[in-house]
Amino acid sequence: MSSKRSFRSAFAVITTLFFLWGFITVLVDSLIPRLRDVFELSYFQAGLVQFAFFAAYFVLSIPAGFILSKIGYQKGIVWGLITMAVGCLLFYPAASYREFGIFLLGYFTLAGGITILQVAANPYVALLGTEEGASSRLNLSQAFNSLGTAIAPVIGAMFLLSDSIKTSTEISTLDDITRDAYYVSEASSVQIPFLMIAGFIGLLVLFFLFIKLPKLMDDSPRRGYRKVLKDKMVLMGSIGIFVYVGAEVAIGSYLVNYFLDMNLSAAILENNIMNSLAKRILNSDLASMDKKAIVGAFVVFYWSGAMVGRFVGAYLTKIYKPSRVLSIFGMLAIGMILISMNTYGLVSMWSILAVGLFNSIMFPTIFTLTIDGMGDLKPQVSGLLCTAIVGGALIPPLYGLLTDHIGFKSALTLLILCYGYIVIFGYIKLRSKRAIRV
Repeated sequence: MSSKRSFRSAFAVITTLFFLWGFITVLVDSLIPRLRDVFELSYFQAGLVQFAFFAAYFVLSIPAGFILSKIGYQKGIVWGLITMAVGCLLFYPAASYREFGIFLLGYFTLAGGITILQVAANPYVALLGTEEGASSRLNLSQAFNSLGTAIAPVIGAMFLLSDSIKTSTEISTLDDITRDAYYVSEASSVQIPFLMIAGFIGLLVLFFLFIKLPKLMDDSPRRGYRKVLKDKMVLMGSIGIFVYVGAEVAIGSYLVNYFLDMNLSAAILENNIMNSLAKRILNSDLASMDKKAIVGAFVVFYWSGAMVGRFVGAYLTKIYKPSRVLSIFGMLAIGMILISMNTYGLVSMWSILAVGLFNSIMFPTIFTLTIDGMGDLKPQVSGLLCTAIVGGALIPPLYGLLTDHIGFKSALTLLILCYGYIVIFGYIKLRSKRAIRV
C-alpha cells in the first residue's frame, strides 16, 4: 500500500508538469500575432518563432535522455524547470530592447527546458504502476496538458492581445516622451506574464528539490537508437508525430491571423450569441478590445476541444482498435479543414476550430502504437518520438511561407497532406501484426 500511495503521489506531482508545459506552449502561440505587429514580420518570419521553440526538441531530445541516465529523473526535472525559468526571464530584456533575436533565444531556451521535462515525464508516468495501466495514466496526464492548452488562449487574449500595436510609421510621429512611454507600456504587457510564470516555476524548482520521488533509473533511455531506426513502424510513427505536431501547431499559431484575414471580428460583434460568448470569455466590454483579442478569445475552443476529445477518445480506444480510431479522426480532421477552406464567416471559423477535437487522441495514440511490441527498446523509441516533435518547428513556417504567396485557405492544403499521412499510418498499423489495443 505504501508503494501504491507513493506512486499515486508521484503521479499527481508529475501531472502538474504536463499542465505547465501545455499552458506555456500555447501561450507562445498568443504572442505570434503580437510579435508580427511589433516587428512588422511576414507570416514566414512569424513562423520562425515556432521554429525556435520546437527546434529544441530536435536538438535536445536524445541528449536529454543521456543526461537523465546520468543524473536521474528528479534532478533532470529540476534542471528542466530551471532552464524554463531562464527562458521566461529572457523575455524581459527582449521586450525592453525590442530585439526579435533575443525573443527567439528565449523561446529556444524555454523549449529546451520543456524538452527535458517531456523526455523525463512521459516514460516516468508510464512506469509509475503496472504496464497494463500505463496508457491510461499517460492519457490522464495528457488530459491535464490539454487543460493547460485550453486556458492559455484566454490568458493570452486578455494580457497579450488586448491592446493595439502601433506601426513604425505611427511611432515615428510620436515625441520622445510619448514614444518612451509607449515602449515601456508595450514591454510590460509581455514582461509581466512571463515574470509571473518564471516565479511559479521557481517555486516548483524548490518543491522538486525537497520532494522524494520513486527512483526508476533502470528504465531510463540508454543505447540502442541504431537498432530501433531499422524498424519500419518506428520510422513511420516518428513521421506521424512529426506531421501531427506540425499541423496542430500550424493551425494554433495562425488562427488569430486567419480569423483577422476573414474579418471575423466584425461577424462576432454583429452576432448576438457570438458577442455574448466573447464577452464571457474575456470578461470585458468588447468595445475596448483590439480585434486580435476578440477573435483570439475563440482559440480556446481549438485547444479545449483537444481536452474533451481526449476523454472521449480514451473510451473509444477501449472498445475499438486505436489504429482504426486514429484513421477515422484523421479523416474527420481533413473534412473540417476542407469545409473551412471552402466557406467564410462563422462556418469557416467553427470548422477549423473543430479540428482541435479530432487532434485530441493523435499524439498519445501514435506514441503508444509506435512503442507497442518494442520491449526493452521502448525508451529509445520514446526518445526518437520526442525528437520528431521538431515538426512543430518546420511545418508552421512552411505554412506561413505558403500563406504569404497563396493565402490562408489555399495553404491549408499542406495540413491536409499531414493528416492524410496519419490516416495512412493508422490503416497500415491496423493491418500490422503489432497493432493491438492501447
